[in-house]
Amino acid sequence: MASLRIHSHTIDAVKERADIVDIVSEHVVLKKRGQEFIGICPFHDDSRPSMTVSPAKQFYYCFSCGAGGNAIKFLMEFQHQSFADVVLQLARRYQLTVETIGGFQQKQLRQQLSHREQLYRALALSASWFRNQLCSSEGEMARTYLKEKRGLGETTLKVFGIGYAPDCWDALLSYLGRVEQIPPSLLEKAGLAAPRKGGKGFYDRFRHRVMIPISDRQGRIVGFGGRSLNQAGPKYLNSPETEVFEKSKHIFGLNLAANAIRHEDQAVIVEGYFDVMALHAVGITNAVASLGTALSASQITQICRCSDSKRVVLSFDTDRAGIKAANRAISEVEQLALQGQLELRVLQLPLGKDPDEFLKTNSSGSYRVLLNQAPLWLDWQITQVLRDRDLSQADQFQQAISALVLLLGKLTQPTVRTHYLKQVAEHLSGGQGRLALQLEEDLRRQVKGKRLLSYSRRHENLVEISQRERCEAEILRLYLHCPVHRAAIRRELRQRGLDEFDLGHHRLFWEAITELERIRLGTNRLEAINCGNDSGIELAELDMPQLLSSQLLLEDDSLLARLALLLEPEEVHRASLDQPLHQLRGAVALLERQKSLKRCQHLLEAWSEQHLQTLEQCITVLLETPTLIDEASNTNMEVCIQSLFEELNSNAIKFQRLYYSEREHIIHLDRQRCGGYTANDI
Repeated sequence: MASLRIHSHTIDAVKERADIVDIVSEHVVLKKRGQEFIGICPFHDDSRPSMTVSPAKQFYYCFSCGAGGNAIKFLMEFQHQSFADVVLQLARRYQLTVETIGGFQQKQLRQQLSHREQLYRALALSASWFRNQLCSSEGEMARTYLKEKRGLGETTLKVFGIGYAPDCWDALLSYLGRVEQIPPSLLEKAGLAAPRKGGKGFYDRFRHRVMIPISDRQGRIVGFGGRSLNQAGPKYLNSPETEVFEKSKHIFGLNLAANAIRHEDQAVIVEGYFDVMALHAVGITNAVASLGTALSASQITQICRCSDSKRVVLSFDTDRAGIKAANRAISEVEQLALQGQLELRVLQLPLGKDPDEFLKTNSSGSYRVLLNQAPLWLDWQITQVLRDRDLSQADQFQQAISALVLLLGKLTQPTVRTHYLKQVAEHLSGGQGRLALQLEEDLRRQVKGKRLLSYSRRHENLVEISQRERCEAEILRLYLHCPVHRAAIRRELRQRGLDEFDLGHHRLFWEAITELERIRLGTNRLEAINCGNDSGIELAELDMPQLLSSQLLLEDDSLLARLALLLEPEEVHRASLDQPLHQLRGAVALLERQKSLKRCQHLLEAWSEQHLQTLEQCITVLLETPTLIDEASNTNMEVCIQSLFEELNSNAIKFQRLYYSEREHIIHLDRQRCGGYTANDI
């Protein structure tokens, strides 16, 4: 936050603690080359590694675009944050004491940091209590399940900190409240308790479940996974999202597997908690798992930080759900794999087993053999396309061709693409050399067309997103810094149906603004302003930038950091504030134009799907229908044919009329963007 003044002691401590490789590798996959690391530069459209990161110099530099600096500069550029925001973020990450120049700010920060420490303490105490319950008489059923059904020994249970939540509504609440004086409200915020439906009191979220702690990279417990021991509720219940726990940003077992991943230079990603524990129990300690959600690019980037070769093997279940999960994970990181920044492989165990089941009847050596033979992700996907398809059937052959063209069209390197084109053509031809050559040529032609179309659409989407980002930011900036026009801006957004911003961070920012105004004016007043039934003079009296800064510092400082330029615009943006209504008119017209163009595309697609009846076909229908001939004899034949034509093609004509109406509206918006209206029109 630009208004936050951080003491030089904190700045020096952050600079000393932050490691350039550690910071950059969270956002860019880095590969070691000699004493340095290289990666794809995120600050320009980079197709090959051009950014170098030097741990010795604690410096990064891109030889293509010239971007460079230390860890703080990287985050400032990458996340569009101010210097103070980045220092504050890193201080929290490394648990450094934050000193500010200003008593009120110091008090706010201390309260926030103290709250997070209380959450970590509550989670750690809960984990210890769950472990004690597993060893008690009440935990006998859980111990039997873990040892006999899961085959886990005492060492594995201790390493992973496994526990048991008793079959009681308030056992944990009662213990932590009585012994540790932790209030139920704090346990709710830690994801350990839930409010009763009647609103009176709380109850334990986890009951009669095997409890599996989830830790962050620093080894701090941030949440739990609970495995049910009966049929009540879901089989697996994870902690909800909290201030310290985000499922998409944490990886189960990474704190335990990081060293093994470095040693093996390979990470094995499985689906479940017990898959990880089963592999660790037999010495395969480089295994980790996602947390019940689709594996994200952020999670895989974290895993890659532990491996020099960036080799990752997906070892998911081989049922339909497992294959679907593997394909989702591949889609998240296939661009990195295509650029050579990641070696992604897929291990498919025989007989539809997961690692836990496989190891019950097979040795760890058998698993390692299959692990070393795991095919590259593209080879695996090609196998999935061809599996269970009868290529002698024309329809199934065509389905396979379409799917293969889509896959091969993603390959950017011509030599690799040629390799796979030959391989696929030989497989499809069944060993017939002449047919293989013809199929290869046909596939090459289709792949080329697909790549050209994909490039064209991608370029259009990038332009559209860039325009939307700029226009939405302009509207928010006007609203913050031109207070006398706030009511007019709200009215204009409502009339045009643009009061729900498309981009997520802008939408959250607008919701924060609306909530502040609702608290001060009330819901009914604010709605009257939106509809143009209230002048909304009081809106101009609110110091919105200051109010937002104070609120978001406490509630969502990451959002505040991302939108810092809106709160304190640069000189080039301040210049546009001189004519706010002209700027507003142009921004809303361009946003509405984007929506109108999408409607045009939809109408064209709908029109193209209609089967048009020609005039000749209408005459044929007329001649074949006696009742219509009688009607035509009493009227003008030409009028009757025209009427029949319009009736038979009513849907196509409707879509056509709507399309041209939409095109006229776009022309109207273009005039408005070019200043064809006066300020009084808003």
